[in-house]
Amino acid sequence: MTVPLDYAHPTAGTIDIALNRYPATDRASRIGSLLINPGGPGVSGVDWVHDSAFAFAPLNRRFDLIGFDPRGVGRSSPVRCLDGRAQDAFNALDTVLDDPAEKQAAIQADKDYAAACAQRTANVLPFVDTASAARDMDLIRAALGDAKLTYLGFSYGTYLGQMYAHLFPTRVRALSLDAVVDPAISFNDLVLAQVVGFEQNLRAFFADCTARKAASPPCAWAQSGDPYAKLIALMQRLDTTPMPVGNRLLTRGLAMTGVLWRAYYQPTWPILERELAQIDQGNGALMLASADDYNGRNADGTYTNELDANNAINCLDHPVPTDISAYDALGPAFAKASPFFGPWTQYSTLPCAFWPATPTQTVGPLRADGAPPILLVGGTNDPATPYAWAQGVHQQLAGSVLLTRQGNGHGSYGVSLCATQAENTYLLNLTLPADGTVCT
Repeated sequence: MTVPLDYAHPTAGTIDIALNRYPATDRASRIGSLLINPGGPGVSGVDWVHDSAFAFAPLNRRFDLIGFDPRGVGRSSPVRCLDGRAQDAFNALDTVLDDPAEKQAAIQADKDYAAACAQRTANVLPFVDTASAARDMDLIRAALGDAKLTYLGFSYGTYLGQMYAHLFPTRVRALSLDAVVDPAISFNDLVLAQVVGFEQNLRAFFADCTARKAASPPCAWAQSGDPYAKLIALMQRLDTTPMPVGNRLLTRGLAMTGVLWRAYYQPTWPILERELAQIDQGNGALMLASADDYNGRNADGTYTNELDANNAINCLDHPVPTDISAYDALGPAFAKASPFFGPWTQYSTLPCAFWPATPTQTVGPLRADGAPPILLVGGTNDPATPYAWAQGVHQQLAGSVLLTRQGNGHGSYGVSLCATQAENTYLLNLTLPADGTVCT
């Protein structure tokens, strides 16, 4: 569908938003449409609903499932910055800036990246903020013929849902927000909290690995020495001597990305275990494949636009310091939070300091006075959206209900039967669980 490029000047041009629809399977009892956002920001909702519709079968019985690519994402006027070869080089950079030359190279790479984004997609770059995406959602709702919005959002999608409720509180039927992002926290503090969460999940992975070193089959990485110390030593070796994988190199930066991606979800821990076992044998292929998966690299060397969209949306939504010294000062807190992930992520928001489009949002809660009760779902050891964020938003959204899942990993729908059923029941029948309900 077609929407205004700039809602402040609605006659100054348009962009197209891509959608797909899976019609309700029980047409006689159809409630309406359910919009779904998988997060990111930058993940294609069209692709995600296409690939995952089966997981929402109980909802699909009475709802049309609607996937959509938010503006700047996927098929919706996508932000583009680098070609495949330049993206390879950017992703391979070592962002543990432990010597002056490395630091200068990384800063220049971030400046060049921001300039490339401006050069390739200058027209759309200032308008891919979440508030504009929420306004697009309201036009989608109206075009679908629904008087009020029913929405299921994950991770970043919870921020998009909060923004919709903030802008259009009386047009909400039901919002289920799973793995909650807190808009009242600054960008660097959000990243620091994630570093703490990923450190906890990584240590939980190693505790599980160590407990199984005498099992059959054993966890190979724990067979000799402390597995955490071994991982840090591996990254130091890769920094000095990247590991050849075909005609490419597994650098420390790419290996860190691979570990991060498999620490996201407890069901992917066995993949991380196999990657580390391969690394012990001098084979980095699986680790590189995980990094490529996270980075959106296709087999032919091209990339999806997920990381470009992620940067473009985040840089508009989250103002950051523009002085390098502010990022230098983050070092002790990040290293304390995680000796492994901390130094690697200390400068991760720096591209936004050079971003060619001005931030449109400020740090602060998104009130939704006048909206019906909103369901919030948080996991106690969720690395990407820490539980404290769900608790914070619970305080900010009057009348909201917080459901807690005890356990590791990102997100609860499809992970916990208890949480999944609670979310389904709410979306279908508007019956909320008791505030404070705990699931496993």
